[in-house]
Amino acid sequence: MDSPSNPYLPLLQALFQIPFHHYLIAISFALIVYLYDFIESHFLQDLFSGFTGSPVELTYNSCSQLYQAVVSKCKILHGSYLATPWLSSPHIQTCFLNFFGRPPVFNYKRQLFTTPDGGTLALDWLMSSDVSGGASHTDSVVSEDESTPIVVVIPGLTSDSSSAYLKHLAYHTAKRGWNVVVSNHRGLGGVSITSDCFYNAGWTEDVRTVINYLHKEQPKTTLFLVGTSIGANILIKFLGEDGENIPIAGAVAVCSPWDLLISDRFITRRRVQKFYDRALAVGLQGYAKLHQPLFSRLANWEGIEKSLSIRDFDNHATRIVGKYETVDTFYRCCSCAIFVQSVSLPLLCISALDDPVCTREAIPWDECKYTTLLIYLVLINLLSLDYFCINLTCHFFDRANKNIVLATVKHGGHLAFFEGITASSLWWVRAVNEFLSVLNSSQYMHVQKKISKPNTPVCSSIDQGPYVNVTEDGMVAALNKEPTMDNVEQLHESHDRVPEEKVNEQNALVTNAKSGDSSGAAPTSSTHDAMALDVIKPLKRYIDQLSRQSRWSFWLLVYIAITTSWPLVGSALYFVFGKKLRDILLGGFPRR
Repeated sequence: MDSPSNPYLPLLQALFQIPFHHYLIAISFALIVYLYDFIESHFLQDLFSGFTGSPVELTYNSCSQLYQAVVSKCKILHGSYLATPWLSSPHIQTCFLNFFGRPPVFNYKRQLFTTPDGGTLALDWLMSSDVSGGASHTDSVVSEDESTPIVVVIPGLTSDSSSAYLKHLAYHTAKRGWNVVVSNHRGLGGVSITSDCFYNAGWTEDVRTVINYLHKEQPKTTLFLVGTSIGANILIKFLGEDGENIPIAGAVAVCSPWDLLISDRFITRRRVQKFYDRALAVGLQGYAKLHQPLFSRLANWEGIEKSLSIRDFDNHATRIVGKYETVDTFYRCCSCAIFVQSVSLPLLCISALDDPVCTREAIPWDECKYTTLLIYLVLINLLSLDYFCINLTCHFFDRANKNIVLATVKHGGHLAFFEGITASSLWWVRAVNEFLSVLNSSQYMHVQKKISKPNTPVCSSIDQGPYVNVTEDGMVAALNKEPTMDNVEQLHESHDRVPEEKVNEQNALVTNAKSGDSSGAAPTSSTHDAMALDVIKPLKRYIDQLSRQSRWSFWLLVYIAITTSWPLVGSALYFVFGKKLRDILLGGFPRR
């Protein structure tokens, strides 16, 4: 008797009859779909939208004069951004920028600058006359024309003035008639490290020293500051630390990581992000090898060589050299997000929502604007015309920083933003130059104001120690906080001077004490009391401010709770007490 036929046999015979090249087409199609999703391409999305691009989303305080007087006049920020069609992926854009970039060709003029601790910085200048064809009539690197604004640029991780994106920025800014200086990080730009101090993601002392030096050399020159990537983190942290006491008219932060701890978690989340993590770790290892004698003496060199990620490098270098308890401690203390509230000058922040290195999850949206709550409270105000709620709403929204405007683009990658069919220009460079030009012609440029103490957020005592690089930009060794005597005068000028009245009072007290006057004891006690008050007053003012904000926030939440829950609560109360209330209103008493 014949055995029953295999039901799969006809199916296999049919499959063998299909031509082999059809299988290749199917496999190729599946591979293309996988790669399209893996590289996060948006070509089809752009194609179906007619290549109109995505609009620039602006986030700002509704009462911001910076937006009303400056940003509202920036056509680029109110337009849309369309990525180069053949670069329609954040990963392709970022890789293309680093390996090709198509930077303009020009030469910088180098100035070697010595810091108070003996370190050396390479300041690379590009004058407007260098790109306009004009002849230079001076051998000095710094221009003597104080009417020409200067744009100071802070590079990103292991980047220097030769990086493609910085050349795009410097060239097009100089084309507008301004002078540009790239403040290279320590140990980069072909300059040796001449002290035990390296740079890191939270090291703001170098940019502070350079800014004070330029302001001292040309006190009438308008200074602007631009930071990219980790340079943007340093910029925002610097602005928050010094508050009003900065001789900067305005600033721009491009692709800031905002929160280093969140960025560290993000960069190890997916396989494609791990590629960037490994690539950045290799860059940090290359930076360490350039200065191996110092790293071997100050850090764990064997661990640095075996590092496979940024966090590994930080664990063997940053944590040890900077004397941080943990790597996370470094990330928390050096993140610029906690300094956003203290920024006191016009600041434009540009970020791409598809940035493969600096995630959108770290962007401090609430510090710029409370969008949902604003719409909700405005509706309540319009319906109820509640004057108390209107005042409360205005006070509440004062907590969002009016000096910051956040511009986010749906696509762009990390520091790329290529545009045009030939990818010859970067969108963010045009946006930065337009913003600074409009700001320069307005009356809202910041003017330095001397303040007794910088606006430094509360942080661990570890933050007071020396720094080291990490997450996205360099590395730092132990810094001797004692300045050299050659730079004492410059440091004194960059800090607030003691009022003359206090100096005279203290001198009089010292004179009385030396003369043996019997009344000298009392003034000495008064001096200690005055010193104690000087310490207590800022703390008391800060606590009072927090208590006021908490009190207003509490009553605001109470108001919202009552207005939103009243329909439900009112119905329940009417159901329980409705009959008794009806009898009382009719003039009778409750029936028994």
